[in-house]
Amino acid sequence: MALELDVFTLFPAYFAWLEETRPVRNAIAAGSLRLRAIDLREHSIGDYRQVDDAPYGGGAGMVIRVDVVCAALEATYADDIASVLAGRRVAVLTPAGRQLTDAVVGELAGLERLTLLCGRYEGFDQRVHDHLANDELSVGRYVLSGGEVAAMAVIDAVTRKLPGALGKAESHEHDSYSEALAGLPEYPHYTRPESFRGWAVPDVLRSGHHGEVERWRREWSERRGAAQSGSDL
Repeated sequence: MALELDVFTLFPAYFAWLEETRPVRNAIAAGSLRLRAIDLREHSIGDYRQVDDAPYGGGAGMVIRVDVVCAALEATYADDIASVLAGRRVAVLTPAGRQLTDAVVGELAGLERLTLLCGRYEGFDQRVHDHLANDELSVGRYVLSGGEVAAMAVIDAVTRKLPGALGKAESHEHDSYSEALAGLPEYPHYTRPESFRGWAVPDVLRSGHHGEVERWRREWSERRGAAQSGSDL
């Protein structure tokens, strides 16, 4: 089963390089991912290809129109919006959305159809959120110039969990915040040289004692988790 993942954006060219990154390229080749970038401007209004307009009530910036987004969704999926929403996850990228966690990424990776809506300027008309989407995702409580960077983060994180994306299927199982790490950050990693400018690899990692190594890694994950939460070690 392949995940059909579509991105609606004013800048579809931004996503061309993403298909060349190893996990995405591997997943596409393995048949577990189908990725498309759809240009919202192809469904613009009038001779000037208008996709946005000034906000009611005044204020700076422009707002992407609800009729443009609706036309893009219905034309792409050849169905009315109610049927589109019944058949696929349609998520707006917004700082106000639910936080993208490893658990949410796993949920999205288990879908058959996922659509990401990338806003620009002051974002979408609220009616896009209310009537043209059934999910909202946030990659952090900060503001980006548009949803494209956030969409790329979602795509990369989701793709890593798809069959064939990584060299070893278990490579993502011990990533930060995974179940194997009890939702904690990943532990530190070291490689050669053993010593560089007096900065040495911890002795335990060179000991060959697997039990001690696992204990050290668990302690460091817990320490990093405590630091992130502001808790005492």
